[in-house]
Amino acid sequence: MKVKYPGLLAEKLPSGATRYRVRVEGNKAKRIPLTISPDHPQFVEVYLAARAGVRISPESTPEERAIRGSIGWIAAKHLASLERSVEAGVVSPLTLKKRIGVMKVLTDRYADYASDMPQSKLLELRDEFVATPARADSIIEGIRSMYRWACERQLCDVNPALGIARIDKGKGGAVPWTSDDLLKFRERHPPGTTPHLCLTILMFTACRIGDAIKLGRQHETNLEGVRALRWQPTKRGSAEVTIPILPPLYRATRAVKVLGDTYLLNSKGNAFSTPDSLGNMFRRWCSEADLKGRSAHGIRKAAGHLLAKEGCSQYQIMTIHGHTQAQTSEIYTKGIERWRLARDAMSALEGMDW
Repeated sequence: MKVKYPGLLAEKLPSGATRYRVRVEGNKAKRIPLTISPDHPQFVEVYLAARAGVRISPESTPEERAIRGSIGWIAAKHLASLERSVEAGVVSPLTLKKRIGVMKVLTDRYADYASDMPQSKLLELRDEFVATPARADSIIEGIRSMYRWACERQLCDVNPALGIARIDKGKGGAVPWTSDDLLKFRERHPPGTTPHLCLTILMFTACRIGDAIKLGRQHETNLEGVRALRWQPTKRGSAEVTIPILPPLYRATRAVKVLGDTYLLNSKGNAFSTPDSLGNMFRRWCSEADLKGRSAHGIRKAAGHLLAKEGCSQYQIMTIHGHTQAQTSEIYTKGIERWRLARDAMSALEGMDW
């Protein structure tokens, strides 16, 4: 089937070659020459840009190919900036990965729209994902961050995502593991196995899965005669963590038969490449132990709750979890400390002459 391209001019040159030019839509006097023919895989993209008055080459960047001032143009510039930030080590690769997904959702629908899109369009986009409210809110948050970045650089004047309310009420996040959950997992995955080692690392370091894939013997140190682990969490804004290596963790790290740069190795004897790769494997290990709805982050929460029950203060939990804001660790101590305060207060009434 022959495809028609309005405004496309094909001119036969004396040499026998064909020269292609495109009339700019709305300005017939202006014609943009093309460097490729209709059989090129990027011809449609180059042609549409020419119709919009923009001259691009197939080798150009997404930022250059986008219509200047459009949503697609700002999204491309934003992602390019994030990529540079990742290379500089100031932004997590995971943040970039998530933002790429958000930008794809946005540009698949509104790439050629002017950047000052009405808020009603973003509300329509949010409501399109109402069946998955957490994702819907994540998309709007990503778009809000993009516009915030663009406004700071005077690429646009208004952030249409401001004021859009969240629709995900939340369910308290990951489910904390119980003692029975931990026992069930260990019964299915005995010492010496990678699943057992992974569970032990997560439980006795309270680290995130993004740190678990990097921890190894190079992080071991000796402080005041105590064997310890010291590492800088990958999550931006986290404080360095230094904790003693308790006997269960030491035994688990020494029980494995294959050694590598990291404690945790995949089936090929290599370090896990991404947090997602370990996360997917951990969910499989949970399924094998008949544990549904459990995640690696739930172990981190379980560690926080157990520390609080054992009398650890909010600030002690902060040092173990790498938190820099007290309110982040408060979720583990709030209920426990309220009970202790109530118990101590009521004890004052015991001696009353009633």
